[in-house]
Amino acid sequence: MAKIRKAIKGIGKEYFKTISTMLTTAFGLVAALAWNEMVKKFISEYITPGEGMKSQLIYALFVTTLAVIIAVWLGSIAKKFDEEEEKKDGK
Repeated sequence: MAKIRKAIKGIGKEYFKTISTMLTTAFGLVAALAWNEMVKKFISEYITPGEGMKSQLIYALFVTTLAVIIAVWLGSIAKKFDEEEEKKDGK
């Protein structure tokens, strides 16, 4: 009986983690779309109208650079969390 309760608690935790991840991803998408519009307006404001290809290139380079910087930053944070978790498990 205790094993069943533990299994149910485990399922509850996994369910919560999954829903939490889905909601976080959804809010992240909304934020990304908002930033997308802001960056587009910023570039169209400061790039001469009629230079569509140039403004798209600047936009693509900016977004790619930003994505790489954020991915590296988040990766280093995740690595620190993993190292802390390993230290806790090792003791």
